[in-house]
Amino acid sequence: MTSTTGPQGRATEQDTHVFTARLTGRPLLDSDGRAIGRVRDVVIWPVAGAEPPRALGLVVSLRRRTIFVPFSRIREVSAEGAQLLGGAVDLDPFSQRAGEILASSLYGRRTAVGTVADVAIVHRELARSRWQVTSLAISKGSRLIGLRGHGPEIVPWQECRELFEPGPLAEQLTSLREMAPADLATAFEALPQARRSQLAAVLEDEELADLLEEMPEQDQIRLLNSLGDIERSADVVEEMQPDDAADLLGEMPPEQRERLLTAMQSVQAEELRRLLRYDKATAGGLMTSQPLVFAPDAPVAEVLARVRDRDLPATTAAQVYVCEPPLLTPTGRYLGSVGFQRLLRRAPSVPIGECIEARIYVRADLPERELAARLAAYNFIGVAVCDSVGRLVGAVTVDDVLDHLLPVGWRRAGGNG
Repeated sequence: MTSTTGPQGRATEQDTHVFTARLTGRPLLDSDGRAIGRVRDVVIWPVAGAEPPRALGLVVSLRRRTIFVPFSRIREVSAEGAQLLGGAVDLDPFSQRAGEILASSLYGRRTAVGTVADVAIVHRELARSRWQVTSLAISKGSRLIGLRGHGPEIVPWQECRELFEPGPLAEQLTSLREMAPADLATAFEALPQARRSQLAAVLEDEELADLLEEMPEQDQIRLLNSLGDIERSADVVEEMQPDDAADLLGEMPPEQRERLLTAMQSVQAEELRRLLRYDKATAGGLMTSQPLVFAPDAPVAEVLARVRDRDLPATTAAQVYVCEPPLLTPTGRYLGSVGFQRLLRRAPSVPIGECIEARIYVRADLPERELAARLAAYNFIGVAVCDSVGRLVGAVTVDDVLDHLLPVGWRRAGGNG
């Protein structure tokens, strides 16, 4: 079943609908197409205002475990099953969180228009939520009818809205969860401690990481402590931008910091240990170790495809860095940087090495105020940080400098207004 997206997010003819009951028992494939598990259910988040209910991810049986795989880790979903993007998945056992709805819990539910036989979800490329509930398969008879032959009637989800209404607690969590991270941090601060813990429990690791990045370090530490789970705390910190994670770890007591680093994946832990060696008031202490880095022979088309990634922070996507291999920091010799606007004016096949517009860089020990002056003098959004032999070790963006130079508590004083 297909349709296209029209005004107010209505389905039109090109969106691909997937019925959740048909997914049950279908294979989960890894990025190479090998079956590694089976889909058991779909997790849905309640309706928020006029927006449709969101589909958060899949419950999957994998290696005798039942785990949750968010849609952000999934490349493709169809009636035949699902396929992962590259990379690892969280193997922690699935636990349904406050407010979440399992699609299977809706099958057989009686409504004013009939009995629910299935729930349809659709991927909306332009929607913030990406996967949304669009409609339900409703049986009009006394028993459920399969989707073959004389199948049930397909009705818009709004005709069964009551199935997706949150309870009193979930309603507040839903409204908070829909906020931008900066606004959520302000609202979070005003909540009583018990409600903060409930909100932290229902947020995905990526969402909680976004929230932490908008909070002062001491509040970050208190929130992580409230999770009461070193493994989840490590997962959340791994989702943070490396420079923000290093700032947080730098404020922790040494024993707590070491426990978190030990619980992390070895690659991320080593990267953060390297960042922690720098004074936090220097370019090294402010930089991210994961800027966008490309070899000089990479075509403009490849670079722009990466820049378009909606999960990249805008300041990270605004400028890319060109280096000789290896491309992971510390890289080979740094060659220069180029802004994405310049790339838009070049032919897709042109090597990015021919587009370089600046070769300026700073050393990791440059004090933050001198760094700010350098950014202002050259009207830079970001600047490369190189070591003594000219290798790129990171990059500093203007928003990171502002965060450090503004007075403590600037958000409380109206910085988000």
